[in-house]
Amino acid sequence: MYRSSISQYPIVIVIVSILLFLILNSCRDNTTPKPRGYFRIDLPQKEYQKFVSDCPYSFDYPVYATILFDTDNNTEPCWINMDFKKIGGRLHISYKNVDNNLGQILEDSRKLAYKHSIKADAIHEQVFIRPDRKIYGILYEIEGNAASSVQFYVTDSVKHYVRGALYFSVEPNKDSLAPVIRFIKDDIIIMIESFEWK
Repeated sequence: MYRSSISQYPIVIVIVSILLFLILNSCRDNTTPKPRGYFRIDLPQKEYQKFVSDCPYSFDYPVYATILFDTDNNTEPCWINMDFKKIGGRLHISYKNVDNNLGQILEDSRKLAYKHSIKADAIHEQVFIRPDRKIYGILYEIEGNAASSVQFYVTDSVKHYVRGALYFSVEPNKDSLAPVIRFIKDDIIIMIESFEWK
C-alpha cells in the first residue's frame, strides 16, 4: 500500500525533492576569492623635448619627466636622474669617458644587467646600431620581479659611454608594473634613437 500511495504523487515528490535540493544547496558558501586588483594608472600623452646641457650628449625625453643632475657623493660629472614622478619611476643615467677601456666598460654593463637574473624570468636584449650617428647600444628588458626592469647603454665606441637603469619606488611586482614598464621602455627607445654626441 505504501508503494501505491507514492506512485499516486510522482510530480509532487519530484518538485519537493528539487526544492529541498535548491534550499540546501543555497545554504552552502559558494563564494570564491577574487584575484587581487591593481589601481588604474592614467598614463600621460606622449610628447618629447630635447635635453641639452654642458654634457657631451643630448637626447629627446618625455615632457612628463624631470631631469636633475645627480648630487650623491659618489657621482661623476654628467650623471643625471630622469624622474617620472606621477608614475613613481626613476631612470639613473651615468656617463663615462672611454679611454681604451671600452671592453671592460661593456662587460661591467652586461654584468650589472644580468645581476638581476636571480629574480628575473627572462632577459631580452635589443641591439641598436646607427653608424651614421655613431650610436651603438643594447637595451636589456628584464622580465619578472627584478629591482630594475629596463637597462641600457649607448656608446660611440671611441670616446663616450652612457648607461641607464630604470627603478621604481615600490616593491617590484611584474603584474602591476607591466603597463608602466612598457610605457617608459618606449620612451627609453626614443631616447636611444635620438642620442647625439657633441
